[in-house]
Amino acid sequence: MSKTSQYVSKPSNAKGYIEWTEEENQIWSELYARQIDLLEGRACQQYMHGIDLLNMSVNKVPQLPDINAVLQETTGWQTAEVPALIPFGEFFRLLANKQFPVATFIRTREEFDYLQEPDIFHEIFGHCPLLTNPAFAHFTHTYGKLGLAASKEDRIFLARLYWFTVEFGLMKTAEGLRIYGGGILSSPGETIYALESDKPERVAFDPMTVLRTPYRIDIMQPIYYVLEQAGDLDALADMDIMGMVQKAKALGLFEPKFPPKEKLAG
Repeated sequence: MSKTSQYVSKPSNAKGYIEWTEEENQIWSELYARQIDLLEGRACQQYMHGIDLLNMSVNKVPQLPDINAVLQETTGWQTAEVPALIPFGEFFRLLANKQFPVATFIRTREEFDYLQEPDIFHEIFGHCPLLTNPAFAHFTHTYGKLGLAASKEDRIFLARLYWFTVEFGLMKTAEGLRIYGGGILSSPGETIYALESDKPERVAFDPMTVLRTPYRIDIMQPIYYVLEQAGDLDALADMDIMGMVQKAKALGLFEPKFPPKEKLAG
């Protein structure tokens, strides 16, 4: 996780509401309109149902108390306002307490298409709809509890499991391949690339394989892991994930499917 960010989260008032500027609301509106059109027929049904349940504002940045009311009623989750970047330990602590961290800033126009830090659009639009689904909520809660108790080394392996599921997961459906990973769902480029490009590999999901697969956050993914069905994540949550982490550590990582990141000159 990066240690610095150009962004600063905005504080809420006593009622939990945030004063967004006209420009910030306009950026949200444009991001939402662009992405929601792309997701029809590409996002999984559970995500689209969550979009309907949340009924989030199209024209302005949603307020977290409104999101919280729906999450509480459906799965008992809440959002939690956080700074632009938080330590892994705090991330796991929040998930273990059924609180999904949301950095309360929105990207600038200069980074309209892509930014490395998760902003409020990524967190609310990309992730919160699936937190209304019991199976996804159960997996995320279990993941948080495991991460909170894990060693620093084990957390690195757990991060791969999160990356290839919650962030960049695909699943099979009766209608064809669909997206459930929030990192794809909030990115127009990756939405098309993940399903329609002939460049990435799409491989059946196997937790041991996933735990041993390196990834980079700043490129289109060279490989996606595909669930047979949405319930697979629910079942995964009840497996001996930490036992698999120990086996993965013993076996070691696979060779990366991407070139090393270029170092800046100087």
